[in-house]
Amino acid sequence: MSSSHETDLLMAKKDQAQKLAFPLGYFPEGVRPYLELIRFQKPTGTVLMFWPFAWGLTLAAYHTELPLSKYWPELARSVFAAFIVRSSACTINDIFDREFDAGVERTKNRPLASGRVSVFAAWVWLIVQYLVGVAVYFSYNHVAFWAAIIQLLPLFIVYPFMKRITYWPQAWLGICMNFGLVVAWAAITSSLDVKLLGVFLAGCWGWTMHYDTIYACQDRRDDVKVGVKSTAVMLGDYVRPFTALCAVLFVSMLALVGVWNQQGPIFFVVSVGGTALHMIWQYATVDLDSPESCGLNFIRNGDMGWVTWAGMMLEYLVKIDALPFSLPF
Repeated sequence: MSSSHETDLLMAKKDQAQKLAFPLGYFPEGVRPYLELIRFQKPTGTVLMFWPFAWGLTLAAYHTELPLSKYWPELARSVFAAFIVRSSACTINDIFDREFDAGVERTKNRPLASGRVSVFAAWVWLIVQYLVGVAVYFSYNHVAFWAAIIQLLPLFIVYPFMKRITYWPQAWLGICMNFGLVVAWAAITSSLDVKLLGVFLAGCWGWTMHYDTIYACQDRRDDVKVGVKSTAVMLGDYVRPFTALCAVLFVSMLALVGVWNQQGPIFFVVSVGGTALHMIWQYATVDLDSPESCGLNFIRNGDMGWVTWAGMMLEYLVKIDALPFSLPF
């Protein structure tokens, strides 16, 4: 082989590595498709999965005055739980949707749709994820364990089929994505406050309907061609008012949860007020006819979680006297 040809090959590999989404380029070529299958290079989904865990955990910590030394390990466990649930959800979704994905511009290069991973290998990879998740869940108490199993297995196993039978798959996804708040609350309290959790789950359901309907607007034209059902396809020009109502539901239920959990003014100013302002900003900036704008809005909802969590966290720290300074509230 000539030195010039070797140079060309090296340059081609270098260009390919530069095009790889971070951090895929740091892994062996044979591993990358399996990381793509769990969207390792796209953390926003995991972030959106994580926030209900963090919110449920922090509300429960405030409610029980959990020592801060116990809070951080629970938060770390919530990070892992969100990661493994989201990873396995992406894998099983791609297994069942591989033919649909092949017909959609944004998803046609996914590992299963493009043939870079076999269906058998994807099933094996999925089972490994399930086994890891269940093994970690054994560290939960009895109530939290079964709540976690429900989220990991039946909820997300059913989701791919919803796109085939209803224009409301996001409605099911809203339960799947936010069930972590039940898991996290139960992990701290070893019980279920049905009224509080039911209201907050309804609010978070509205939040998921808001961001995932906007997210689905990216693929509306292709989804119609391949027969994928979604609220974005069904609602058409009514996406904006519908998602606005969903956002109002989320903020309203967040406020009601604050009342029932006996939260203080910090929660209502930062969590409720800050979340409301963030939602208003989202609607002022999103362009539903632009796939890039819809994708950016999806990411911004992950960022919004910090605002919602900040008020909860500050309120909790004040209640357990863990702040090194005083707040003007």
